[in-house]
Amino acid sequence: MTREQLIGTIGKNGKRIQLRGTDLAAFDFSGLDLTGADLSFSNLGKANFRGAILRKANLSFANLNGANFANADLYEANFNFSSLENVDLSGANVEGASFNFSGRSRYRPDDAMTSQEPITLTNLLQKPGWGVFIGAFLGALLVYGCNAIIYFSNLILTAKDPIMVGLYQFLIMQNMTDGAVCFLLTWALLGWLTKQFKFAWQRHLVISLLILLSFFAINTILFMAFGEPYIRELQKRPNGIEPTANWFIYVMGDLFVANVLLYVLQQGRQLTRKLSDQELQLLNMEKLKTRAELDALQAKINPHFLYNALNSIASLVHENPDKAEEMTLLLSKLFRYSTGRDGELFASLADELEMVQTYLKVEQVRFGNRLTFSVEISNPALNELQLPQFLLQPIVENAIKHGIAKRADLGRIDVRIYEKNDELHLCVHDNGPAFPDDMSGGYGLRSIQDKLKLLYGDDARVELQNWPLKQVLVSIQLSKIKSGQAATTPDTPPNP
Repeated sequence: MTREQLIGTIGKNGKRIQLRGTDLAAFDFSGLDLTGADLSFSNLGKANFRGAILRKANLSFANLNGANFANADLYEANFNFSSLENVDLSGANVEGASFNFSGRSRYRPDDAMTSQEPITLTNLLQKPGWGVFIGAFLGALLVYGCNAIIYFSNLILTAKDPIMVGLYQFLIMQNMTDGAVCFLLTWALLGWLTKQFKFAWQRHLVISLLILLSFFAINTILFMAFGEPYIRELQKRPNGIEPTANWFIYVMGDLFVANVLLYVLQQGRQLTRKLSDQELQLLNMEKLKTRAELDALQAKINPHFLYNALNSIASLVHENPDKAEEMTLLLSKLFRYSTGRDGELFASLADELEMVQTYLKVEQVRFGNRLTFSVEISNPALNELQLPQFLLQPIVENAIKHGIAKRADLGRIDVRIYEKNDELHLCVHDNGPAFPDDMSGGYGLRSIQDKLKLLYGDDARVELQNWPLKQVLVSIQLSKIKSGQAATTPDTPPNP
């Protein structure tokens, strides 16, 4: 698809496009209005979204490695379970965006050359020149305001004229109420302004109009309720009231404060989100890594295993058709379990053991009398426990590859599930060659270790043992499994 075709598609679909599961790597989306677009499960690596509008767009489960979102509008966009390595988010509006189980990277090292640093009050005050000037100006306003409060408070305490005391009290009440309303109104409307108005100048214009209306309403009410008696009394005196600035001079102070507060609150939200994302970056990357590994394990069968299984079926077609049919059905059952999980992360222990038995039956056809196996569970009640899918199959596969396949005579694999010391133990024993001392585990074992670390923390572990038996032992605290099962309440996976 070309950029021109995409622009045409946007026009036809009323700006809501469907590009689910497409390959648009390095595509140029810059400046396009993709509001509400569905780009989930797509390959968008190194795509250019600079300045694009992606409000409420769905980019979940997408590959966005190296993508450029500089100055893009990502309001309430969905990036859950997406890969976001080396993305450029400088200047982007990420208000309300969801990054659960996604990897958020820091700005790329060359960002200083390719994009502007996001403007925040914190960054601005640290810069020479304008930063020093703005900081000095804000400091002067704060000191001036504090001194004004002290000055009028002192006059109230020392003045002999009760009319002047009442006037000073009214002035303090008026200014403090104006200031409080400026903040509360801006703070309360921040989310609504961000949601309703795309451009910052529109938000500042709306808040200015609202502050103007509130200024007249509040000051009229306060004057009639508190200030009018003192003003009228002073006007009757020979000297009257000394002239002061016009009302529009005073309202400019309210407008200035409200707009500064709006800017600071907007930038503060984004800055807080960025700081939180950086603090959670490592955890999110681990989640993404584990999810990707889980998907890889659950979405495919080892190609070497498939190749060997199909060769075995081909050789059995003429020699033993019944055996070939049995192996084909087993392989079909195995694939149905692998691909029919519908995104579920957990499965019952009973389903996992059935998957392992199916896998071993297929391998048993291939190895013939060279392979025997057993699957035992000490307590049938354990069958209902919910565990991460494909927790045992990679361990059994390793036992075949590094154990049974290296033996010329009878090989045996025993899978045992039992409780001990309030832990669930999943043990896979084979009688192949012992584990080398420096063995840390291949991809399958590493993915299991990472998965258990993420889901159960220090309450789960994987051990490779050579004594008294060669086995891989997975131990998980039963209380952790049950608490996670109660919290997630996963649906029952489809029967293979």
